[in-house]
Amino acid sequence: MTQGAGLGATSRTTAAVPPVPGYGSSAAPGPLPGGGAVPAAPNPYAGTAPGATPHGRVPRDPVRAAPPPHPAPAAQPTPPARPAAPAAPVPPAEYTPTERSLPVMGPGHTLPDTPLVPPQDRPTVALTPVPDPERDQAPDPGGPGPLYVVGDVHGYLDELREALAVQGLIDAKGNWSAGNARLWFLGDFTDRGPDGIGVIDLVMQLSAEAAAAGGYCKALMGNHELLLIGAKRFGDTPVNSGAGTASFQAAWLLNGGQRTDMERLEDHHLQWMSRLDAMTEQDGHLLVHSDTTAYLEYGDSIEAVNDAVTETLQRSDADECWDLFRKFTKRFAFRDEDAGPLAVRELLDTYGGQRIVHGHSPIPYLLGEVGSEEGEDEGAPTVEGPHVYADNLAVAMDGGVTMAGKLLVVQLPLN
Repeated sequence: MTQGAGLGATSRTTAAVPPVPGYGSSAAPGPLPGGGAVPAAPNPYAGTAPGATPHGRVPRDPVRAAPPPHPAPAAQPTPPARPAAPAAPVPPAEYTPTERSLPVMGPGHTLPDTPLVPPQDRPTVALTPVPDPERDQAPDPGGPGPLYVVGDVHGYLDELREALAVQGLIDAKGNWSAGNARLWFLGDFTDRGPDGIGVIDLVMQLSAEAAAAGGYCKALMGNHELLLIGAKRFGDTPVNSGAGTASFQAAWLLNGGQRTDMERLEDHHLQWMSRLDAMTEQDGHLLVHSDTTAYLEYGDSIEAVNDAVTETLQRSDADECWDLFRKFTKRFAFRDEDAGPLAVRELLDTYGGQRIVHGHSPIPYLLGEVGSEEGEDEGAPTVEGPHVYADNLAVAMDGGVTMAGKLLVVQLPLN
């Protein structure tokens, strides 16, 4: 039932989104915290004289080594004089004697330190270090990163990759490249578009990569997640729709269900979708999928609503799950000029935040300029960015990617 989104601002009441620089991954480890390079291991043999041991001692000549001391011998008669020893041979001209005039200092030995400045001339006041502007102005590495939100994707995997890359959130290979940035998907990953399971796989991949980089990538429950879960679990089982007998399978096909998605849907996809939260509050923004007040029927706090939705899916009752899907499919609660701001304030007063951010209802619908989700109207307005409305209290993020719109990925807050 909901749509995807695109970048930029609509004409008329749509807010323009200022360009945001890309965020790269954090630098590879190497420098020490103080800024220097890691020192090389010291060489214990450096600086020793030729022939010296690692401790700096030069081995004595075994021929000329003095014999060990002995007790003084008894007095003996003076022996006759011995002939003089022959003169030492003259070394060849190319011979150079070893320099031994300087002491050989081994590890643990230092030469006396002669001060270059006399004590009476040394400064007596502490010097103030000069600040490093780049280091002092750098953001706190322990603080939260920038906050981004993604509108309805509806199986348009290539458009999603392109929009994420434009914001610097992924690299050319589709891997997380935004460091400690925070990314929230507002739900509706499948149906209508060609590769809903591929979208889910990418979101799950980025969730793991972002967490490893110090950021996070998370997602909310959309009504199409509820529809796909119901179609897989209950199939053609009749449910009480309030307007006669219906089934999840029939509703899923009617609302753009793709058989290739159902064929590729695996248990880990179902488990991941079944644990998604319905709402969250981030930096003063109340993030939800649908522009409806039906959340109030499931609890008076964010935690209570999320628990109620998860427990409903765990009970796996077809009628109860259908009622949850039907309520999350409601829309346009904030569009009316008078009642819309009041509905937004009721949600903000209950769950917190200063502005609500939602997907679900395509921006052309909210502007009243398109009458069909299938895009028969050729005069649909070009969506370039989120639509801010309801006394600036609501931000619509579904740019209508299934209606030739653009998939919206923007950084919050919006001006």
